[in-house]
Amino acid sequence: MKTENTPYTRSAELPELLESRILILDGAMGTMIQRLKLTEEQYRGERFKDVAQAVQGNNELLNLTKPKVIQDIHESFLESGVDLIETNTFGATRIAQEDYKLADLAYEMNLAAAQLARRACDKYSTAQHKRYVFGALGPTPKTASISPEVNDPGARNVDFEELRASYFEQVSALMQGGVDGLIVETVFDTLNAKAALFAIEECFEKTQERLPLIISGTVTDASGRILSGQTVSAFWYSVKHANPLAVGLNCALGAALMKPYLFELSKVAGDTFICCYPNAGLPNPMSDTGFDETPADTSRLLHEFAKEGLLNIVGGCCGTTPEHLFEIKKCVSQEDPRRIAA
Repeated sequence: MKTENTPYTRSAELPELLESRILILDGAMGTMIQRLKLTEEQYRGERFKDVAQAVQGNNELLNLTKPKVIQDIHESFLESGVDLIETNTFGATRIAQEDYKLADLAYEMNLAAAQLARRACDKYSTAQHKRYVFGALGPTPKTASISPEVNDPGARNVDFEELRASYFEQVSALMQGGVDGLIVETVFDTLNAKAALFAIEECFEKTQERLPLIISGTVTDASGRILSGQTVSAFWYSVKHANPLAVGLNCALGAALMKPYLFELSKVAGDTFICCYPNAGLPNPMSDTGFDETPADTSRLLHEFAKEGLLNIVGGCCGTTPEHLFEIKKCVSQEDPRRIAA
């Protein structure tokens, strides 16, 4: 939670708003893009029609080649009643874009993404219902803590400085584009997240601004640990120095499997608000969305979390559509957001 001597320069009303009600976060940008079945040519657009490498699947490139597609997806979530939307920048770091040989476009991708989300939020905001844009920072495809080579435990394919510089570029563009806050999400390696947090603090110092921050880890299996080995309690103690507005869990698991880890996090995180946006169940290739929970399933489970005071921000990750979010909002938005006592 922010301290008294570091007031937010944007969206300063969010802590008070979270004290009064549960806020709804948007759903899965990737799922919505996959529904459209865009071709390689559509991903390239006119600007990149002659690039040598394949770019299909590079969702962040669509901020530049198909901006209306991305804005329409934002608006579909806003129409479902969400309070917060994330920029289409999960993989928009220079490190991630190296896979497509488009690293030099990272700043432009993030700036465009923030501006698209900003326009969508401004279109749907009213005096009675303000909407907020959070700039999304994904974990990158590389890990600073785990060797990529099974026979060489000391090997690394990225270091802290590379991550810090990549995140600094991303955050700078997102802030310039007009985001209201930042979200470091799907944390599977806390060292990667620490590089992001370091870069965020650098940007705050450089700009003399301070934005609300959400940090969200991902528990990868029934061990209750993130991929780099930490329990959710250890994860919290590793990132609490950043004074986030909210901390939580997302991705990997459906709501039913996520509950005990969310409960553990809620107990240790003190007065920090709690965020939860699970997958729409476990992967199911036979489903239209690729995940097995219906909107009714997801909303019922998250409604239980809300009744127990386990969360303050709720949304959906992989497989979660506007239909899911509409049902989630209907079920949980009136629940008492008071926290479980530590």
